Amino acid sequence: MEPAVASTNSANSACLKLEFPLSFHRSMATLKPFAALRPKPELAAQICELPYDVMSSDEARTTAAGNPLSFLHVSKPEIDLPPDTDPHAPEVYAKGAENFQKLIRDGALKQDAQQCFYLYRQIMGQHSQVGLVAAASCEEYLSGAIKKHELTRPDKEDDRVRHIEALNSQTGPVFLTYRASAELDKFVAKNISGKPEIDFTAKDGVRHTAWMIAEGNGIKFIETQFSKIPFLYIADGHHRSAAAARVFQSRHGAGHSGRFLAVIFPDNQMQILPYNRVLKDLNDWPPEQLLEILGKVFVADPQGTGVPAHKHELGFYFQGKWRTLAFRKKLITSDNPVDALDVSLLQQLVLGEIFRIDDPRTNKRINFVGGIRGPAELEKLVNSGEYACAFSMFPTSIEDLMSIADAGGIMPPKSTWFEPKLRDAMFCHMIA
Repeated sequence: MEPAVASTNSANSACLKLEFPLSFHRSMATLKPFAALRPKPELAAQICELPYDVMSSDEARTTAAGNPLSFLHVSKPEIDLPPDTDPHAPEVYAKGAENFQKLIRDGALKQDAQQCFYLYRQIMGQHSQVGLVAAASCEEYLSGAIKKHELTRPDKEDDRVRHIEALNSQTGPVFLTYRASAELDKFVAKNISGKPEIDFTAKDGVRHTAWMIAEGNGIKFIETQFSKIPFLYIADGHHRSAAAARVFQSRHGAGHSGRFLAVIFPDNQMQILPYNRVLKDLNDWPPEQLLEILGKVFVADPQGTGVPAHKHELGFYFQGKWRTLAFRKKLITSDNPVDALDVSLLQQLVLGEIFRIDDPRTNKRINFVGGIRGPAELEKLVNSGEYACAFSMFPTSIEDLMSIADAGGIMPPKSTWFEPKLRDAMFCHMIA
């Protein structure tokens, strides 16, 4: 897989089968403290790694080279087996469990003696966000009190189920959000003024800092405040949460399997970057005719930019230059929040109608580039000749995400790219 591009080559489908009768919806978020397995503070920078699903096996192998403490030996254990090994083979999960136990046995990872909440701050450039690390409820995920906005793929769920089962632990947190609370904001601000448990800056320049909330009154305050919050929303981690729920069902709630590892951020601190599109070909359109047809969908500025300024505006990179495209207002007619998303409008009016890319999940003529790589990456891909053109998107807002989730809607694939990414192994939730 190319490091610049994430592709989806199999269709998304909802695959979570509810095995328990759910006769009511909880009207609160019941977050609980837990005894986290955490890295030895002085080793955290060597251990903690980006999530398993943002890099290929080759990239992980390169990243972890020369670093036996890298958590990629646990989250992508195929890197320790021959390069032609199937990453979903039984020996891969067994190797991950072996490497995980070695980190514990050697004292690189150690479990806290008591149940705590934790605060996790990330600083990326000028952006700072602080989340609560807690054990969220699988029952509330299944009931819909923890709201989703994406479909999941069975193969990806299966992979995470097998990883959790092999390790008896959830090692990658689900990224949740909630509508901000002034009381919680004040509590967090006070508690991050003290000395942190862990504080390091990763190689990509993102600073990661963690504090422990172990005192009884603090734990009770957090539980009480979240009991007033009716819903949590999955920002990122739909496959992790779905997998945790499946393990909970198969184990009938034994041990700590009824809860899943989550970091919960207030909505006003979330940073969403765009998820851009690159196309392999022009669907046989002559360039001038393509521009003419696009002119029926957009108002075009030929002296444009690769960074759209607002919703319903796109950047289009073609023939070595950027054009700014604004959807014609007469075409934005639906009151449905999903249909009004830029990714939906682009798919319906352009990718489907003009380029004949009916299903972006399965069509190999389209790929997706995370916004963290910027417009320069789109230029590079098109200028290389591998791609014919690129669309840079304006980021989907957190308000749109929550309103769609509230309505029970499903967002199109590759609608959001959250940054910074939560690091695996900062906190692990042991379920056995």
